[in-house]
Amino acid sequence: MFAAKSKMKSSAKGFRRAASLTTVACAAMAAVALPGCTKVDTSAPSSVRKDGTSLSAGARGKFGTVDCRKAKCVALTFDAGPSENSPRLLDILKEEKVPATFFLLGKNHIAEHPGLVKRMEDEGHEVANHTWSHKILTDVTPDAARRELRRTDEAIEKLIGHKPTLMRPPQGRTNPDINDISRKEGLAEVLWSVTAKDYTTDDSALIQKRVVDQTERDGIILLHDIYKGTVPAVPGIIDELRKRGYVFVTVPQLLAPGKAEAGKIYRP
Repeated sequence: MFAAKSKMKSSAKGFRRAASLTTVACAAMAAVALPGCTKVDTSAPSSVRKDGTSLSAGARGKFGTVDCRKAKCVALTFDAGPSENSPRLLDILKEEKVPATFFLLGKNHIAEHPGLVKRMEDEGHEVANHTWSHKILTDVTPDAARRELRRTDEAIEKLIGHKPTLMRPPQGRTNPDINDISRKEGLAEVLWSVTAKDYTTDDSALIQKRVVDQTERDGIILLHDIYKGTVPAVPGIIDELRKRGYVFVTVPQLLAPGKAEAGKIYRP
């Protein structure tokens, strides 16, 4: 148990440092299209839904319990788990009947918490890929980037019986080469529109405020359940956004009746 905690703390510190460096490097580049300082084409959920209405019934995405063409939908997403904080998060989501999308890491996460990956799938959440070891994909060779994605896909498939269809590149850093690799691996890239920057603070009230203040319809909310202050902020986030008329869905539900297409990038 102590070893597992040490690994999680080490990972969290590494993510905090990497995210802070990205923030500094991109501070003077407000005009860029994406986090990670890369300009690429993205598709908004509303445009995917519109395009999806012309698809045949068999090609359409699943609505789940809500049609986001009519409802005021948002998607909660959690990166870099599972961790020792994930059981409490899953308890909260189950109690609140809120589905989420989990972009999971392989090393020290999927490998250490296989039961939590199965639980996420069993409880109706979307299980997705966040690479094996959080390497910045645009900084490594194409073969290394492919291994980061493929190894995680294979680990998830062994646990839940199918490969993910979604991935999130670490720090949101992507480019046409990563798009091409993702397409060949059968993965669509999902970015975000709301970030609490929970890697900078353990203040749950502040995390809640940052999320609520930024959220708009079709928002994709980025959180990390590896950080101490994040999971305690989730009940307040859910309550406040529900008061404002929002409905929580997974990323695939946000896009339905359209579907995510491998090699494309999705962001509100």
